[in-house]
Amino acid sequence: MGLRSILARPFANYIARQTANWSGNPVATQQKVFEQLVKSATQTAFGKDHGFDMIRTHADFVRQVPIRDYEALRPYIDRVLHGEENVLWPGKPIYLAKTSGTTSGTKYIPISSASISNHINGARNALLSYIHETGKSGWTDGKLIFLSGSPELEEKAGIKTGRLSGIVNHHVPGYLRTNQKPSYKTNIIEDWEEKLDRIIDETITADMTLISGIPPWVQMYFDRITARTGKKIKDVFPNFSLFVYGGVNFQPYRAKLRESIGKDVDSIELYPASEGFIAYQDSQQEPGLLLLLDAGIFFEFIPAEEYFNQNPRRLTIGEVELDKNYALIINNNAGLWGYSIGDTVKFVSKNPYRLVVSGRIKHFISAFGEHVIGEEVEKAMKLTMDRFPETELVEFTVAPQVTPVHGLPHHEWLVEFSKPPYDLEAFRQQLDQHLRTLNSYYDDLISGSILSILQITVLRHNAFIDFMKSQGKLGGQNKVPRLSNDRKIAEEIGRMKA
Repeated sequence: MGLRSILARPFANYIARQTANWSGNPVATQQKVFEQLVKSATQTAFGKDHGFDMIRTHADFVRQVPIRDYEALRPYIDRVLHGEENVLWPGKPIYLAKTSGTTSGTKYIPISSASISNHINGARNALLSYIHETGKSGWTDGKLIFLSGSPELEEKAGIKTGRLSGIVNHHVPGYLRTNQKPSYKTNIIEDWEEKLDRIIDETITADMTLISGIPPWVQMYFDRITARTGKKIKDVFPNFSLFVYGGVNFQPYRAKLRESIGKDVDSIELYPASEGFIAYQDSQQEPGLLLLLDAGIFFEFIPAEEYFNQNPRRLTIGEVELDKNYALIINNNAGLWGYSIGDTVKFVSKNPYRLVVSGRIKHFISAFGEHVIGEEVEKAMKLTMDRFPETELVEFTVAPQVTPVHGLPHHEWLVEFSKPPYDLEAFRQQLDQHLRTLNSYYDDLISGSILSILQITVLRHNAFIDFMKSQGKLGGQNKVPRLSNDRKIAEEIGRMKA
């Protein structure tokens, strides 16, 4: 056992005690964060415009501060981009996290000197929580890789600007920096496929113990290693024992990744966002991700069915219920106020507060009033794959087909298999039945002959990789939307039939 693994254990125990303290007092913890945020921003332009000096309670805050998405907050962010200080948060941001918006083009999310620690410590504490629970710290002595965006930063208005994963890369603790792969020179390569080949060159003979990244891009990394060596990942990296991921639901990728690795490895799910590090998996035994209530973010939750109402309820942590979908709203110490990040979450525990990400508030199919959401299509796919264990999935997306050439309208599932089911028609029937069970409105439309059962379009090998490449979004933190209420993505990727 090396020095890192020895020292990690007492540090993990210390962080575990801190976590137990704030997670055991959730309402008081969030109230303290709320008061600190409002007080700190009272003299900012946003605080003056919204009467922060008069806010005493959450009810006051709701009256003063409306819910906003990026476009609604953009006038303030544009002032930041023009070099103005004290706009959303005291001073100027130290970074702008650049992210792609579906309607806003490139978005610039402020990260302040106060909020950067949230991004860094969230990932750190997830790993320490794992060590505390399992006692497994040996992986800290090996090589660690995070498949991320480029750490090369540009400047806007004197503020360093880049992808969140690239920004965070500059804050990897010194004691892990010597273990980190790939090199800076490789990490700044913009072309994903060239970068991936160079990463493999640097890691293929290394003692890799932890691998982190979005599952489809990790799978691409594994596939290329196997193509180069003819070996399973466990035989290339015999000490690989921990997979860290975030950004997408892992379940659709689990079987193929397990097959590629050739053995079971522990995994940790993270919930990072440009707007803040929101939650992480704190237990290998319990479901859900621990919501970070003490990390400079005051959370609000809008019941998903009320989100598009004129005056939806904005609940605080003490008011949420289990197994209900909520749109997640954040207020943070970088100056995002009443900010809708677009995700929906569902609580699976209140002691402590753990949640799962159930979808995107604007990613749904409701061409006929069915309002099918991401959580439902992912669960339907998982349940169906459980019935057809020979199946291995690469990726899928779902869209409505409102005007088919023949027959009734339906949902089209565009699916790339690495190993298709033996009986595709039986798979289709089962998939549709699971979705009908999960969504009663969809079931009613099928029963009423308004819709026919779903259709599966099987896509050729590398269809999704080629699609993402065509969009300039191959690799990094980019991912394919699980479902859409229009056919823009479906028409593009549908040309890649098997």
